[in-house]
Amino acid sequence: MLDNLVEVKNLKKYFNTPSGVLHAVDDVSFEIPRGKTLGIVGESGCGKSTLGRVSMRLLDSTSGTIIFDGKDITDASGADLKALRCEMQMIFQDPYASLDPRMEVGELIGEPLKVHKVCASKDEYNSTIKSLMDTVGLAERFLHSFPHELDGGRRQRIGIARALALKPQYIVCDEPVSALDVSIQAQILNLMQDIQKERKLTYMFITHDLSVVKHISDEICVMYLGQIVEKSPTKELFANPTHPYSVALLSAIPIPKVNIERNRIILKGEITSPINPKPGCRFAKRCLYATERCFAESPELREISKGHFVACHNI
Repeated sequence: MLDNLVEVKNLKKYFNTPSGVLHAVDDVSFEIPRGKTLGIVGESGCGKSTLGRVSMRLLDSTSGTIIFDGKDITDASGADLKALRCEMQMIFQDPYASLDPRMEVGELIGEPLKVHKVCASKDEYNSTIKSLMDTVGLAERFLHSFPHELDGGRRQRIGIARALALKPQYIVCDEPVSALDVSIQAQILNLMQDIQKERKLTYMFITHDLSVVKHISDEICVMYLGQIVEKSPTKELFANPTHPYSVALLSAIPIPKVNIERNRIILKGEITSPINPKPGCRFAKRCLYATERCFAESPELREISKGHFVACHNI
């Protein structure tokens, strides 16, 4: 059995716009070991969600290679792509917008089972739905409820149940707790971790909340304008952030103690446009340590210690 369930090599996703070509994901490479969680962090618009969608073929890539369970799925289509849907699923950010308001909870959870003709009988279909509801902590009394009748936490549990319905190996979690209250966030995160251990699932966890990603991830990729600027095991990143952008992000995490303040780094300067970007580091205009080389030459992601990669000329 291969160690890595998902491998992405030199992945690019560009969009044509009236102003030029938008480099949403630009030359990104990573691996996710089987049963582990890769966290993707960065500010809004850095390409996190696009990366997740391309990695599971909801969007076609512009170039690069996507390997899933040892097979190249970059150009998979038709029946092959439909079969892949049983192996990879997605939990969307907004638990209300991702659910059809005209469908009852049971219908929403059972829709993947119908599409892929998983169940041989009506009884098996109904028992599978009830089993999934039990797995995610949804009481059976909500079987015939509509999404608008439930709170955000229960709606997100529906999304998780839908993602689990086909027994996938790989789940892309696109900010699954950002729309929820803090207490509900903890419940959903603990639920996802319990399910991961039980089913040996592999997660890509996309978020802008560093406290959340620290709690759930084994490894973290920090993205900036479509590129990975730092990749490291979670403990190493929080103990030794190296890229100036990573350091600035971590400085924004509040310390939950009275009369103790973190030394905040406020980023200033113009944000580089991701449309037709010029050669050079895309963070250079906001970086305190930028040199002439930073504006002329794009840095490569290189290993500075075991498992710790950084894209910076000055390190």
